[in-house]
Amino acid sequence: MLRSPSLRAGCALTALCLAWPAAAQTVVPADTQADGSYHDPRSDIVVTALIPRSQGDILSGTSIVTGEELTRSLRPTIGETLARQPGVSATSFGPNASRPILRGFQGERVRILTDGIGSFDVSNTSVDHAVAINPLTADRIEVLRGPSALLYGSSAIGGVVNVIDSRIPRRVPDEAIHIDAIGTYGSAANERSGSGEIEVPLTENFVVHVDGSYSKTDNLRTGGYILSKAMREIAAASDEEEIQDNARLKGKLANTAAEVWEVAGGFAYIGDGGNLGMSISHSENTYGVPSRLEVEEEHDHDHDHDHDHEEEGHSHENVTLAMKQTRADLRGEVAVNGGFLDSIRLRAGWADYQHQEIEPSGEVGTTFKNQSMESRLEFVQADRNGWQGASGAQFFTRRFQADGEEKFLPKNQTDQFGLFTLQSLDLGDTRLEAGARYEHTKLQSDPDADLFAEASQRSFNALSGSLGISQAIMPGRRVGLNLSRSERAPSAEELFARGNHAGTQAFELGNPDFGKEKSWGVEGTLRGSGNGYSFSLAAYHNWFSGFIYESVVDDSVCQAANGGAEMEFPCYAYAQADARYYGFEAEASVKLAQVGSYAINIDGVADYVRATIKGNGPAPRIPPLRLLGGIEAQGARLSARAELEHVFEQDRVTDFETPTDGFTMVNASISFKPLAGNDRTTLMLSANNIFDVEARRHASFLKDFAPLAGRDIRLTARISI
Repeated sequence: MLRSPSLRAGCALTALCLAWPAAAQTVVPADTQADGSYHDPRSDIVVTALIPRSQGDILSGTSIVTGEELTRSLRPTIGETLARQPGVSATSFGPNASRPILRGFQGERVRILTDGIGSFDVSNTSVDHAVAINPLTADRIEVLRGPSALLYGSSAIGGVVNVIDSRIPRRVPDEAIHIDAIGTYGSAANERSGSGEIEVPLTENFVVHVDGSYSKTDNLRTGGYILSKAMREIAAASDEEEIQDNARLKGKLANTAAEVWEVAGGFAYIGDGGNLGMSISHSENTYGVPSRLEVEEEHDHDHDHDHDHEEEGHSHENVTLAMKQTRADLRGEVAVNGGFLDSIRLRAGWADYQHQEIEPSGEVGTTFKNQSMESRLEFVQADRNGWQGASGAQFFTRRFQADGEEKFLPKNQTDQFGLFTLQSLDLGDTRLEAGARYEHTKLQSDPDADLFAEASQRSFNALSGSLGISQAIMPGRRVGLNLSRSERAPSAEELFARGNHAGTQAFELGNPDFGKEKSWGVEGTLRGSGNGYSFSLAAYHNWFSGFIYESVVDDSVCQAANGGAEMEFPCYAYAQADARYYGFEAEASVKLAQVGSYAINIDGVADYVRATIKGNGPAPRIPPLRLLGGIEAQGARLSARAELEHVFEQDRVTDFETPTDGFTMVNASISFKPLAGNDRTTLMLSANNIFDVEARRHASFLKDFAPLAGRDIRLTARISI
């Protein structure tokens, strides 16, 4: 039902694509190779940058994961798939719900996209909610960190993760039928997963696409103890024998099995001056949430807030989440080839999402529903003596509803409209760039007898912008500087939350009177490449005013908001304060030698972030310093790699979290391309966490109760014919 004017406006924007003449033609994009993989022949082209450009030309940290690297990194969740990229960590709420963390930012400050449009799920609402994007279907994943990402929304201050697939075909296959498939077995969770897609040209301009995927895992086997050292000490001191037993548990992480399947179909008309295509998909994901083992007898929250809510001794029952989503996507492009405009692009999507949280008894405890639509229209300028640019409009609407025992948000709607532009000028050794985005956001909640007696409505106008310069300092080396100013409207969760949230073991309390979150940022980059080497360094600093965060407060605050009812969980209230984030990311690769037909390369990654909230100390769940290095022998058909990752201890913590021990993991892999001339068909054997160490991510809400996977032997076969 299209009751709101903004929703009708969004549908009208989407309908512009349908109004294009059926005779529109398109050229095959430069970022499509003959084998059908979606990337530029120069593999460092970043299409998420609005104006597709080389990775070295972007004035902020970027990562591209494709080809053999994507095959080696592929995991059931997008968070774990990207966790080894510079500046990236993961929420790691068990093996089934892991969202990327960029530069220490998570949730509302990171946008997860599929081909430029949102994932349309509720993973931003809680860390126990999985992202509704299956990495198995990805051809390529791009990560933009820093100011460049703001063109995709003010909520992207941390960055953007864009998962690019071929569900809407981008080319007409030369063969009568084109097949891509991948299958994986992983020992740590007895993982059995597979995905396949078929593209068939019905005419010289019309292509149909069908794909499907399936994955099933058992409970995850971990390295070392289930409980962290701090939790084991508390449990061992208990008077109850069952709790003492929890301190000795090792091995499998209970209630972490999962089953996921997805089917999709799409088509596209592709010609000499335009393209138009759409796809429809349906996915279902049933997965368990790791249990919080009891470490002490329950006690009164009013008298003890010395530990995080993850340490309060509550037993998180074996809850299972049953998620399903039906989604439709539309993409079109018209090549204008005019004096000012080069092309017009439109991307739109809609989804109906629902998940149920099922108690051990089989009863549904809470149901979350989310209906979303997003449209994005872009006008890409022609290159005029080094001046390039793109401008456009974006519309987003979301209707959210939660019903049941753990309803902590009233029914609410978010409508957002944005205008954006990115302009660049290439003067040879000097390149200039400017970007701006205006965004109007309207949030309203319905009256709810349990949460809010009256409806609430807020509107915000946010303006963000950036200015950057890049200068060649010698052949193959460029230094860049980017200044940015951003504004973000509070989310519905930050405004309207008021209730028990078992996923985070907290009573969450929002504030409907919040103002905008504002920040200034500066980022410097240094990049270089030459014969047998490349390197990239990015350092950044962000100053926030009105930074929105959660902290533990006295239970009386939440009791007053909850009609004086007894508290089931500790009281966590959202607040605003000044904050500062700064850090760096570095990566480099060097060719050491050529041994016969094999190139011997070494590479390394380092990243660090430090975050402080004024008057409150360190920001919670900030990843510590990390170093990762690898050595690889690369041949035309056979390659082998070994790598070592060391994550340092995080002892800079808030009052309500515990320090996290550091760990060192050793991984290795070998890949073989059995078909000469076919780089897309690969067999890969990899061993991860070879020495079975106990590892925990400090950024995880569950890090004291759910360690990462232990030794994991993985066999992957990828086929393209």
